[in-house]
Amino acid sequence: MAEITRKDHITLREDLACLKRAVKIWRDYAPKYWTSAVAQRILQRVSVYFSLTVSALLLDEISGARDPDRLILLACLAVFGGFLFSVTCRAVQMKTTVLDSQNYYRYSQILFDENCRLQYEHLEDPDVRLLSERINVNTSTIYGGLMQVLYTVPSIADSLTELALSLSLTAAALFAAASGRFTGILGWINSPWSAVLMLLMIAAFSFLTARLQVSRESRQEDARSEISLTNRCYRAYGGLSGMDMTVFGLHSIVLGEYKKYILRPPWLLKLQKTGLVFSILEAPKNALMQILIHLYVAAKAFCGAFGIGSFVLYEGAISRFVNAIDSLARSLTQLRFNTGYLQTTYQFFDLPNRMYQGTLAVEKRDDLDYEIEFRDVSFRYPRTEAYALRHVSMKFRIGDKIAVVGENGSGKTTFIKLLCRLYDPTEGKILLNGIDITRYRYDEYLGLFSVVFQDFRLFHFSLGDNVSSGLGYDEARARDCLERAGMGEKLRELDKKAEKDGRSALDNCMGRQYDLGGIDFSGGEEQKTALARALYKDAPFVILDEPTASLDPLAEAEVYENFNRISRDRTSVFISHRLSSCRFCRRILVFDKGRIVQDGGHEALYAQKGKYQELWDAQAGYYQKTEAGIIGAAAGAD
Repeated sequence: MAEITRKDHITLREDLACLKRAVKIWRDYAPKYWTSAVAQRILQRVSVYFSLTVSALLLDEISGARDPDRLILLACLAVFGGFLFSVTCRAVQMKTTVLDSQNYYRYSQILFDENCRLQYEHLEDPDVRLLSERINVNTSTIYGGLMQVLYTVPSIADSLTELALSLSLTAAALFAAASGRFTGILGWINSPWSAVLMLLMIAAFSFLTARLQVSRESRQEDARSEISLTNRCYRAYGGLSGMDMTVFGLHSIVLGEYKKYILRPPWLLKLQKTGLVFSILEAPKNALMQILIHLYVAAKAFCGAFGIGSFVLYEGAISRFVNAIDSLARSLTQLRFNTGYLQTTYQFFDLPNRMYQGTLAVEKRDDLDYEIEFRDVSFRYPRTEAYALRHVSMKFRIGDKIAVVGENGSGKTTFIKLLCRLYDPTEGKILLNGIDITRYRYDEYLGLFSVVFQDFRLFHFSLGDNVSSGLGYDEARARDCLERAGMGEKLRELDKKAEKDGRSALDNCMGRQYDLGGIDFSGGEEQKTALARALYKDAPFVILDEPTASLDPLAEAEVYENFNRISRDRTSVFISHRLSSCRFCRRILVFDKGRIVQDGGHEALYAQKGKYQELWDAQAGYYQKTEAGIIGAAAGAD
């Protein structure tokens, strides 16, 4: 999934299609912003031209007839009209500012919604993660993609308004003629042909501006392609802890890399050089155009085509007309070069969801009588040839307590992913009560499972929200689940603190990211809260996928045995790399190289002298050696 640029020969039709889609997205997520932003730009431009026109009329009147009544009228118009425009513009600007402050959060919502749409396969795909990173880099560094469209559309409206207002004044200035007869250069300037030539010159200068802008954007796009290197370096070196820096003396190395790739990265130097070069090229062009406009309008005024007030008005109008064309060319060029960034974004948005959603409703059974069967299931991950699971066949019914054990890479976690339908089998079928699980509605099938993963996360919401995984929870039920998970003492401690504020312990925010008065749990307390969340869902199948891997063997065994007790009549599947933690399970599945090589209870499996006995003896020997080493070290120290 390479970055798309204008060098990929993007057509005008593709430009328009991408822009149309971006406009539709923003109309759905920020329907009021463009209305307010465009209204603000139009009002500001009209206000400027109103002030210029009234000021010009005042100057002409002062230098001409000096009619007191007309002067008073124009002065009142300037004061009250200016005040009215000022108040209106300020009100619209305040509204636009408020809406603008929400735009980045709206953009985050767009990405969040698209992330939620992805299937689990995409979340594990490195190409998809790289694509997501490119979108974030484009947005954070150059506001490319959707954010570019959001802010360029009001700029285009601003330029078009400027063009419309200045065009009439420019035409009036170019074709204004003095009543007297002039010869030579003044006579030619007073003719319509001079206006035609001036328009041709404006068109030529505008074309040159557009070409320079295209060249500038092309060179800047080449430089921006290197931004991802800076971001990778920032993440790599920014992730080093103070302990690493101190113990290994990495300060000089990291500082050197920071200076090279982050503080003064090559792409930034290229952008600065490009900006400087094109500024030097554009400066004489702009200066020459201003000189020609000034001389032309001055000559017209000298010929008597208009007075001093109109001279100031027309000179400003023609200059603004030229600048509006330049600005419009710049905005349109940015939109054209932005198409590549939009297409990169749309690649992410259009990732196909190949997971068949199913149509059958899952039967709601009060007796929880469900049976899961793996029937000759094989699976390999996308873009790999090696099978993670091969010919797995087994059944389990409600109430079973099953342990899944094996070496790393033996297929334990893959087995759980298929069970929860995060992936579909490459070969074979998984059945629920005799029906292929792909035929069930996806959301209803997922509702059968409550999982505590090894890398579980608690969120910076209230304790009650974390337990219920949603808003509007049942407080009594949440408290019961926390009590059963071993959090009763902690809950009572939090209740005592919360009583002072008239709150419940469940109202406490987890962490201090959102609430400085939030609570911090220990690792063990977080694990118990995650277990309470699994209990709250009250699903027929409960799975613990090594959530206690960071605990010592005794603590892990205690958590598993307690959870086995509190999970009651639910089907429980325990995954652990420590076999001693799973002895209480009536059934143990031993995985090896993607296959179930043994299936039975602890005593029976150990007596078979197979893979299970090999793993058990290896772990028992390791703990004995570790204990002997610790005792020996202590004796030597004495």
